[in-house]
Amino acid sequence: MGDEGGFAPDGVTQPEEVVDLLVEAIDKAGYMGKFGLGMDCAASEFHEVEKDGDNEYHVYNINKWVPDDDGSGKIKSGELVELYQKLQVYCEEKGLPLISVEDGFDQDDWEGWTQYTAAVGESVQVVGDDLTVTNKTRITMAIERKSCNALLLKVNQIGSLTESIEAVKLCKQNGWGVMTSHRSGETSDPFIADLAVGLCTGQIKTGAPCRSERLAKYNQLLRIEEDLKGDGKFEFCGNCWRNPCPAY
Repeated sequence: MGDEGGFAPDGVTQPEEVVDLLVEAIDKAGYMGKFGLGMDCAASEFHEVEKDGDNEYHVYNINKWVPDDDGSGKIKSGELVELYQKLQVYCEEKGLPLISVEDGFDQDDWEGWTQYTAAVGESVQVVGDDLTVTNKTRITMAIERKSCNALLLKVNQIGSLTESIEAVKLCKQNGWGVMTSHRSGETSDPFIADLAVGLCTGQIKTGAPCRSERLAKYNQLLRIEEDLKGDGKFEFCGNCWRNPCPAY
């Protein structure tokens, strides 16, 4: 069990294997066609900076946690862009579209972020977490460089609700999506559910509902839906999920 409540099965080493398992589970549950795949790659965890003379470049060891790794899985940013694109094609062929990729590159690999965002266009939501850290200065840099097209909203990354709201406004004004997010070391406080609704982010990331600190947020969304008495629904919101309300 992962620290955010998700399953972390042994013996799965390739992204395609994960897709196959998810497709099998979704199909058996009778929900094929109603799901899309979102990935949090946490690329900084398998990232290194290597030198070639006076030049530095970003390297990613995609086999870092594979048993008996010999370092042969090290690839450069451009190759990682191609890997994500190939996985996107594989997902489409399996009927589980890849719709969101978070932290696909290290927080300082601006070139990798920009290259990937240019390659996928609007077909994938490219989410900055460590890249943007809910900080208006970093978000402005990402907007100018076209390094991603969505924000992961974490209030305690920036320190105050006021700054968080300003960050969301900036993103919405520039056509970005916004995903309200939990943290790995989460409590049972359900506030981020209220924040997601109040700021109309349209998306919330709060982990798998197998433990109380994750389930608390989903229960709060259901309570909010009940309080709104038909004026709002806790459900998949169709094609507008990345931009559920106009910029403000």
